[in-house]
Amino acid sequence: PARYFDTKTTEPISFFLSGLEELLAWQPNSNDEFNVSAVPLAQRQPPLQSRRPRTLVCHDMRGGYLEDRFIQGSATRNPYVFYHWRYIDIFVYFSHHTVTIPPVVWTNAAHRNSVPVLGTFITEWTDGEKLCEAFLAGGEEAYGAVAEQLARIAQHYRFDGWLVNIENTLSAAAVGNLPLFLRELTARVHSAVPGGLVIWYDSVLKNGTLRWQNELNDENRMFFDACDGLFTNYNWKEEQLERTQRLAGPRQNDVYVGVDVFARGDVIGGGFNTDKSLRLIRQYGLSAAIFAPGWVYEHLGKENFLQNENRFWGSLAEYLPTHSICTLPLTTSFSLGMGNSTFLDGKDEESGPWYDLSAQDIQPLYPERQGTLSTSCCLQDAWCGGSSLQLQGTIPPGEERVAVRLFSLQIPAPPKIFLTLLYKLEGSQPDDFTVALEVTTWDSGICFEGNPTSLPEPNGRYHPRFLPAPPPSLAKLLAACHRGSHGWTSRCYELELQDCSLRDVSVIVSRQQPSPQETSFTCLLGEVRVLDTASLVASPPQVYGVTASQLWWQ
Repeated sequence: PARYFDTKTTEPISFFLSGLEELLAWQPNSNDEFNVSAVPLAQRQPPLQSRRPRTLVCHDMRGGYLEDRFIQGSATRNPYVFYHWRYIDIFVYFSHHTVTIPPVVWTNAAHRNSVPVLGTFITEWTDGEKLCEAFLAGGEEAYGAVAEQLARIAQHYRFDGWLVNIENTLSAAAVGNLPLFLRELTARVHSAVPGGLVIWYDSVLKNGTLRWQNELNDENRMFFDACDGLFTNYNWKEEQLERTQRLAGPRQNDVYVGVDVFARGDVIGGGFNTDKSLRLIRQYGLSAAIFAPGWVYEHLGKENFLQNENRFWGSLAEYLPTHSICTLPLTTSFSLGMGNSTFLDGKDEESGPWYDLSAQDIQPLYPERQGTLSTSCCLQDAWCGGSSLQLQGTIPPGEERVAVRLFSLQIPAPPKIFLTLLYKLEGSQPDDFTVALEVTTWDSGICFEGNPTSLPEPNGRYHPRFLPAPPPSLAKLLAACHRGSHGWTSRCYELELQDCSLRDVSVIVSRQQPSPQETSFTCLLGEVRVLDTASLVASPPQVYGVTASQLWWQ
């Protein structure tokens, strides 16, 4: 069927639903199993519901369902990818189809990085008026059926809820039922999807007129009160932020103030001035909804996309509270879910472009320090997948080392941890530097390394013990300790901690000799793993009863 399989290649594709009939007729079906997300939403700290301003990204690119619709990937050169997941809290996939089911590759990538994904339910123009009249003016049974179907769809495909966008005028009967519909939908999503969300877009007013308010006020508050949040329109001024903050009261973090990166209409700042908008929004303790950050790709072109993307998100970083990883194992090869080649164990196994966001790894922080450090993605060389993480920087005169914070963690430390690192130093004198991992712990008077007779480290910094070879019981799994090849160096470490909580994992680049000059370095990271020894020693469960279905031979 053309809805589920590409007519040219027969490959499985992601899809949307058009109109009320398709929505009400939707049933799970054996053809759409490819569309069910295979990656559960990873836990994070602090939890999404904690009291701090959030960041929502609303992805709207040329109508949606582009190359990202190919569930098993495609040979796309220079595709659009998003990878600053540590800096955002919610991802919305937006299109102008009535029911936008997020392509499963986005849900997989976001979930792996602890970010929930929302689809979009939209009605607009005259068709939208008719659709709303049919289900909203129709009373409880009619709007209840729509709420039930939307909740079932999110539950079946394992994404996390809906942005609701009613962009058309409503009759008195329809608008009267709208808050009831929103309450019903929110309750159903909450019970069907753990951590589910329903967010309302600032559009229709309580009297049914379509007039964007650019704020929370008495005209639209009844909709905000009926769901998990409000996403405001983009043409706000500072006094509207002030009024919104006052009216939202304890729910100020549930107001997502819209920022259009394309800067259409009368806005404070978009493009590379988006930080001006965010600065104001955060002054009032409100959340932000960054709309169409694909501007970087669409407006500046795909050639220098990765460079421009790092510049764009780097300019916003001080206004984007990050979230920490809170489960082990942590293992990543930094792949973006795209590449110009496919690498395995440092070797270029297959040349040619590929794009598959489901294959994107856990992403690190991307720290930038003006003039002294930049973190970016390198597609030319990788240990595994399509890319490695490139650290470029300088060690200042008289200093020995530079620390690059890769991951923030909030995990009770197991008694014994293994860490592995694969790296490659570029440049003329790679022997001038050493590269190692450092682990920091949260301050506590009871945290010790090894046995309680050793003193706690000042400021909780630990340099795990280098292992020339893994212990025999783990030799197979940790072949990484001595498997560097194709110019990659491999390192294995062990760290024993008591009553500690892990805080950061950083890479330390040090000079071999002190020097009065500043020294530049370029280091590629191919893989980092942080593993709980106890869980490694246990043998993995056996797999039984494997079946294969949907086989197509070409």
